[in-house]
Amino acid sequence: MSTKYKARTTEDAYFITITVVGWIDVFTRVNQKTHLIDSLRHCQQNKGLEIYAYCIMSSHLHLLCKATDDFILSDIMRDFKKYTAKKIIQTIIDEPESRREWMLEYFKKACEHLKRKQQYKVWQDGYHAEIVETNWFIKQKINYIHNNPVKDKIVTLPEDYYYSSARNYAVLENDLEIVLLDLF
Repeated sequence: MSTKYKARTTEDAYFITITVVGWIDVFTRVNQKTHLIDSLRHCQQNKGLEIYAYCIMSSHLHLLCKATDDFILSDIMRDFKKYTAKKIIQTIIDEPESRREWMLEYFKKACEHLKRKQQYKVWQDGYHAEIVETNWFIKQKINYIHNNPVKDKIVTLPEDYYYSSARNYAVLENDLEIVLLDLF
């Protein structure tokens, strides 16, 4: 597996994208987005994840974040993906989902080629991580993260999208506290 886009250092911040296999639109339901928020909050409180920006799109998640203290970002991402994959599948099984059979079959087929036996594969292997090295890069990535729902014509203004840290920066109601950066 390539290490080109992996978090390889322990003290740096990264722009991270985590994507569902086949770009399946799993996060169109509030309950699925809520599970991601709860899992991110758990990582903040228990695993040393410090989040500066985020956005949950229908098939992927963007984060600007870093690991604090003695925690390692790649370990946090591994645990986050493992836990949320199980939660996503369980939610598809237990709660109303019109695409249940199709989604479960797709996630089942996605792991047929794997050497290690598993029933479902929700997330693509690894994650896309780019190291943060300049304030310009931070601003560019936060703008990209916050404007993702605008670009997809989900909302007109970034702060109108509830599952994004654009609401935090606009000092609006939100479900996930983040570390606000004073760069704007």
